[in-house]
Amino acid sequence: MTMLRPHHDGSSLHVSNDAPALGDTVAVRLRVPSGYGPLKAVRTRSNPDHEPEWTDAVLLGSADGWDWFQAPIHVRNPRHGYRFVLLHEDGRVEWLNQTGIHTGETLDAEDFALVANPAPPAWLHHSVLYQVFPDRFARSAQADRHPTPDWAIPASWDDPVDPVVPGRSQQFYGGDLPGVREHLDHLVELGVDLLYLTPVFPAGSNHRYDASSFDEIDPLLGGEDAYVRLIEAAHARGIRVIGDLTSNHSGDRHEWFRQAYGHPGAETESFYYFTDAGNTTYESWLGVPSLPKFDWASAALRERFITDSDSVVAKWLKPPYSIDGWRIDVANMTGRLGAVDLNAEVRQLLRETVRAINPDAIVLGESTNDAASDLQGDGWDGAMTYPAFTRPVWGWLSEPTGAPYLTYDGEQVTEPWFFTQPVGGIPRYTAREFADAVTRFTAGIPWRVRLGSMQPLDTHDTARFATNAAPGALPVAVGLSMTLPGLPVIFAGDEFGLIGADGESSRTPMPWSRQDEPELAAVFEMYRSLVGLRRSHEVLATGGMRWLHIDDETVVFIREGAEQSLLVLATRGGADVELEPGLVAGAADAEELYGDATLATASDGAVALAAEGPAFAAWALPGVRVPAP
Repeated sequence: MTMLRPHHDGSSLHVSNDAPALGDTVAVRLRVPSGYGPLKAVRTRSNPDHEPEWTDAVLLGSADGWDWFQAPIHVRNPRHGYRFVLLHEDGRVEWLNQTGIHTGETLDAEDFALVANPAPPAWLHHSVLYQVFPDRFARSAQADRHPTPDWAIPASWDDPVDPVVPGRSQQFYGGDLPGVREHLDHLVELGVDLLYLTPVFPAGSNHRYDASSFDEIDPLLGGEDAYVRLIEAAHARGIRVIGDLTSNHSGDRHEWFRQAYGHPGAETESFYYFTDAGNTTYESWLGVPSLPKFDWASAALRERFITDSDSVVAKWLKPPYSIDGWRIDVANMTGRLGAVDLNAEVRQLLRETVRAINPDAIVLGESTNDAASDLQGDGWDGAMTYPAFTRPVWGWLSEPTGAPYLTYDGEQVTEPWFFTQPVGGIPRYTAREFADAVTRFTAGIPWRVRLGSMQPLDTHDTARFATNAAPGALPVAVGLSMTLPGLPVIFAGDEFGLIGADGESSRTPMPWSRQDEPELAAVFEMYRSLVGLRRSHEVLATGGMRWLHIDDETVVFIREGAEQSLLVLATRGGADVELEPGLVAGAADAEELYGDATLATASDGAVALAAEGPAFAAWALPGVRVPAP
């Protein structure tokens, strides 16, 4: 099937304003291959207030084998969806939405969408995020002075991670914030510019998602002074810092919960879902007693947590801390319980508070599965989510060995961990199925929000991708994370090729004493080069995207901008691809940027690409010419 077909995306090539206000008119442009049709008309169809509205597109002109049409969109709703309809002279009708071209009418949920809510700061889309799990990143000399907490099982830095309860949550390596500060130059060398710390509040576990207070930094990590010094040192190096906040629950040691537990009528009683008269039974996250669930119907909770001038959300955004935003844990379940759904209210309050304090701060929400319903631009600037990138990459580029590992209860299994899904291990996807999944799970998300959504190969909640990666496939996966639309994520240790069989085993102490070993250094250099590719090419941050070729082994796509475009090839089994004439303009001037692959052009404009697999390669091309209005 030809890939030379009409195209539109949310980039500035096709949308005149991606941050409109209600009532604004936005010009949207459609590219149609010259000679396509012939067409009798091109129109847009929106659905404001759930009643269809049509506008006519006019031909702007032609450039490099494309006819460009432009139409006005009158933005009437906070999420204003639209699609294109192409009327052929022979009576055929085609519809274009975020899943592609169709001969039948399409779903509103998959429309292109403009968002008339405050836009995130531009820096978000240009960042590469580095995730640190504080207990396992680095241990400073100061850590030796901290007493071992009552909940902890002490471990030496070179001890293996214990994946079995109670060690799973209580094994304590003693990494601290001064340790992170001492290694900030590692982040600079790697090229990342956004540091995400998992929780730093006092708690009763090594992961600290069971906070006992939101008003102080855990003394085991160095306390408030260490936090301030870390943030100041990061900012001095051009690295922003975001925190991690549990909006769905606290820990059962939390001061708010202890005040209300067993004390009917307590000031903080309304913060939680107590289910008996004595306040001794309660709702919790997935039934885990140590994680009592917040009741967001409580006005007092909203004030203490979000809206007061000295609220939890506000305090850490303000000096002397001045963090650059929040990642919100279990954002998908926040405010939801059975018939109750206050999620939209909470995420909107969070965004409004964050922006009022610091318009240059971000809010990212965790939503581990299909997040489209919560990602319409009314709250989260993006999401930590897995089905739109992470799981498809695993399915395509993994080759499990069946190595045994221990589960939380000490059972030995050989079926590889796959995001807690009981599907018989890691599915086996073709490159075509990978691309289909990326398209399917991004089709319901406005382009602007997609650009802010995290694109990890793994995180502290997953196994390490490298554990089951097919031989030679790691650079392919990392390259895709850096070049597809979205926010690239590196979980600390990925850049050394660390492995881990599940979400606890992956929380491995950083191997600082071995970082110069050739094997680790080679992985680091690969990561450094691909982060550099991302950071040095603006088009990878905000440029448009077209799939150019998809087969069972290979995907080829292009990120496009007015100043430059980047052609990308990713293959597992090897590539021998011919791109038809007209599909790529300017390939004769291609500049090789990364990888071991060949590109050749023919006089008619066809492009041949070849590589032995696995391989990842990228070339710089001239920018896209758009006819002037």
